[in-house]
Amino acid sequence: MADDQKTILVVDDEPDTLEFLTTVLQDGGFATVSARDGNEALSQIDEKAPDLIALDISMPEKSGVAVYRALKQDERLKDIPVIIITGISDEFKRFISTRKQVPPPEGYISKPVDHEDLLKMVNNLI
Repeated sequence: MADDQKTILVVDDEPDTLEFLTTVLQDGGFATVSARDGNEALSQIDEKAPDLIALDISMPEKSGVAVYRALKQDERLKDIPVIIITGISDEFKRFISTRKQVPPPEGYISKPVDHEDLLKMVNNLI
């Protein structure tokens, strides 16, 4: 792996979606780390310090909303860009309306994810 290769944490509880996103990003030249729930995501963020996070907001254990809030309220981690990924647009609207004392996410993509849109957004953010 090249020293300048950017690392993206992909967080989704759906194995097929996780595999798709990981493959698209790796094919796009990025290193990836994956997590299947919010608790695992927070652990990976602490261990790996990714350059960007692609975060599903509807997950068991700890939701993506909880992960996002924790991330943006942590001085060490708040500047990591986050792309919210969701299959439910109303869910994203609720997320935006309930965010208190945290900035909006740097990006939003709805499922099913278009691989070209994802790569374009990632390349614009990192």
